[in-house]
Amino acid sequence: MIESNIKFSGLVQVFVYGTLKPGEANYQKYCASKVIDARKAFVLGKLFALPMGYPAMTLGDSQVHGYLLSFTDLGILNELDVLEDYQPTRQMSENLYTRQKIIAYEPNGLPLGWAWVYIMTLERVYQSKGVPQLDGRWRS
Repeated sequence: MIESNIKFSGLVQVFVYGTLKPGEANYQKYCASKVIDARKAFVLGKLFALPMGYPAMTLGDSQVHGYLLSFTDLGILNELDVLEDYQPTRQMSENLYTRQKIIAYEPNGLPLGWAWVYIMTLERVYQSKGVPQLDGRWRS
């Protein structure tokens, strides 16, 4: 079996495109000791660099490049929700990001399955003076 086609059942999968990517500022603190698999991937959306030093993704039809991280502990979502200022019980407009499921793809376009991703509303991106990242890649 080819490694890139392995489907993990019972795992929490999170697509990351910013400071949670391997090698970025928050990966070591939040993910490194808990992740069991990290693979390059992309999702469909639009990527923006924010002046605060981190990115935002909105829904869209362009490729946003990052990593699909797999975890065995569902508690990772609670930790990431705090980092991303997301509380499911709040009104959507009160959250900085919203967590939702999206299909992640291998770099060659084959689907990897559903993953959680943190997205921002386009209105909030504009309020934050987000700059489009036309290549779909964010770099710190």
